[in-house]
Amino acid sequence: MGMIFLAFGLVLIVEGLAYALAPSLVERMLEVLRALPESARRQVGLICVVTGLILLWIAHRFGF
Repeated sequence: MGMIFLAFGLVLIVEGLAYALAPSLVERMLEVLRALPESARRQVGLICVVTGLILLWIAHRFGF
């Protein structure tokens, strides 16, 4: 359970830093995402999920 809180905390830190340090960049990124077709957004999401799972596997496998 502690690892879940750690993961959520890290996500919130990274997301919060993006909004705090570069809000205009976040707005431009959202505009680009809106311009993409839904299928492309879905593919980007799936790539992110797979990348996250691979990183978790590496961290678990090598004891990071």
